[in-house]
Amino acid sequence: METVVDPRTRAVGLDAGIRPIDWSRPDPDAVPFRFEAPSGVLAGWSLGDPSSPRVVLLPGATGSKEDFVLLAPPLARAGYYVQSYDLAGQFESAAAGPSRTTGKWDYPLYVADLLAFLESGAPAHVLGYSFAGVVAQLVLAARPGLFLSLTLLTSPPLTGNVFRGVKIVGPFARFLSAHVGAGLMIWGIQTNKNGVDDQRLAFVRDRLTVTRRESVDDIIELMMATPDVTAAVATSGVPLLIATGEHDLWPVRMHAEYADRIGAELAVYRTGHSPCETTPNQLALDMITTFQRAEQPA
Repeated sequence: METVVDPRTRAVGLDAGIRPIDWSRPDPDAVPFRFEAPSGVLAGWSLGDPSSPRVVLLPGATGSKEDFVLLAPPLARAGYYVQSYDLAGQFESAAAGPSRTTGKWDYPLYVADLLAFLESGAPAHVLGYSFAGVVAQLVLAARPGLFLSLTLLTSPPLTGNVFRGVKIVGPFARFLSAHVGAGLMIWGIQTNKNGVDDQRLAFVRDRLTVTRRESVDDIIELMMATPDVTAAVATSGVPLLIATGEHDLWPVRMHAEYADRIGAELAVYRTGHSPCETTPNQLALDMITTFQRAEQPA
């Protein structure tokens, strides 16, 4: 008799078997695109059948669409159309921005880009990774009809200066300038404080040579003044998932408290700030469960 493997057990096993990969190469079936956004041209790729339900994956500061190389395939195999793009100022979207009004990569710029992208297609299941989770919540608060669900992946569970809750550096957060904070983050990446393998480290180092340093400074400054849209997110009417690692920058306790405030499900993995890289199959499983909640008849 054939043994039936529990989906969670299978996902854990697949994640345990992840080996080093070339992060610069998306799935062979991925289709690259360029999107004319308010900030400029954004680089992205898509995977799956365009007629399927839409999923939009948003990377964070110093990140890129390649951060979802392992997450996108299981979502596409489950019957979803997955899209991702580099934020303005980041990696292959480095030429996009800054704002003509402020000369900075600011909240209105990132919000306008995401609004335009979501408006270009059907309502979507959206994932916001770290800083992008803040942007996604701002857009959800303004236009909930564009969302089928929202997943916040290791996104700051605080408002105001979110770095006050970061482990170790929290007590010193109010004394750090945005430029110094960005420099510390970049230094941590370059010196491999995340403990990634050689291929991942080579990719993120190369990516940093393209990403606009000024955009990273501006994002850190934005995260020091994160707007509070908690009430609007909580009453948006879309299913919400908070996904984090046991060793994320912010303690699990803070993520759990924020999940309670907005009425989100909470998923915690045995990893750090990047479950999309280290536990993508478990993350995909929880996202799909969230998607299915959204797809149930009212």
